[in-house]
Amino acid sequence: MQHRIIVLGAGYTGATAAGRLAGRLYRDDVTITLVNAEPDFVERVRMHQLAVGQDLRPRPLSEMLAGTGVELRHAKVTGIDVDRRTVTVTGPSGAGEAEKLEYDTLVYALGSGWNDQGVPGTAEHAHEIASRPGALRLRERLARLDAGQPVVVVGGGLTGLEAAAEIAEARPDLDVALAARGGLGDWLSPKGGRHLRKVFDRLGITVHEHTEVTAVEADHVTTADGTSLPAAVTLWTTGFAVHPIARATTLEVTDTGRIVVDRTMRSVSHPDVYAIGDAALAMGPGDKPLRMSCASGVPTAWQAADAIAARLTGGKLPNAPLRYFNQCVSLGRREGLIQYVTADDRAVRAALTGRLAAVYKELICKGAAWGVAHPLLLPTRRRRVVREPALAGQAARTAA
Repeated sequence: MQHRIIVLGAGYTGATAAGRLAGRLYRDDVTITLVNAEPDFVERVRMHQLAVGQDLRPRPLSEMLAGTGVELRHAKVTGIDVDRRTVTVTGPSGAGEAEKLEYDTLVYALGSGWNDQGVPGTAEHAHEIASRPGALRLRERLARLDAGQPVVVVGGGLTGLEAAAEIAEARPDLDVALAARGGLGDWLSPKGGRHLRKVFDRLGITVHEHTEVTAVEADHVTTADGTSLPAAVTLWTTGFAVHPIARATTLEVTDTGRIVVDRTMRSVSHPDVYAIGDAALAMGPGDKPLRMSCASGVPTAWQAADAIAARLTGGKLPNAPLRYFNQCVSLGRREGLIQYVTADDRAVRAALTGRLAAVYKELICKGAAWGVAHPLLLPTRRRRVVREPALAGQAARTAA
């Protein structure tokens, strides 16, 4: 009997984990099933490009995973029973008859979506680009805007910076503003901060620093001091919220719903379950939680896949540090910013700016997608499952 591995979610982390497992284990020893609600791989780091009208290359998961041995299930996850080791799925839209899938090992990679922070009016009036449908809705709305109309991007993190710059570059006829709780790029090095301000000035973006938005209406946003900022379109980018399914299980989760894992990405409460990417509370250098990002997610996928393979084949558990090297920010199509950071994600003096930084960021994005699409071309060695499949679950529960 083959060891059954189910991976939930085919974003960067889930698709990477499934492909990496396929490259490390023999097909006749395991089955690897990847469950995803969309048929295509979505390059989430490019959603700001999609929102301004750029056409992204289609990436059907069936083509990307062809020949790997990974079985793709186009379905929506509606429930998980981690005590009975089953996953309930329905049709991609949530309709249709429910089906239960049994697993021996589960990789939870359902990721996150936008977080409206409970601010009044946000859910009704604001747009998001944490998903492809959200980016497409914003694309349609922006296309209908007349010259001179105001767009407010709320949130001064990486997503907000990239979105504001992309919109301002693609639509210089619009009045684009950014509202940030802190100072503009206040976590950057002096060189990085100066470059960011220079690009924003050149693009004509109005920056409202140290500004908290407390309400969103159809045509304006209201700040904590009572100021009203006109907004024909409001884009909300103040952070992410994890998928709610984990919270409904008996998994140990944080108060925000992230699954608590050990250094191998295995659940501390259910050793048959691994969580990766935004869904996991994984600790990095200095015992600081990794931030929700592609930069964090892909290494956690490598770590989980290697740990699963090691435990099944009697190999050595991975001990690679989960750390950061840089933060990559696109500022439109012609400008970029690469802020080099310490292992625990604090800015250092060095930063790469300008056109070269834009090329660097583009290579990073292409490389991430290439890694998903070509898992078997990466250097690897397959190993045989050495434990009896019936005992694999018990072995996982007792392994260190």
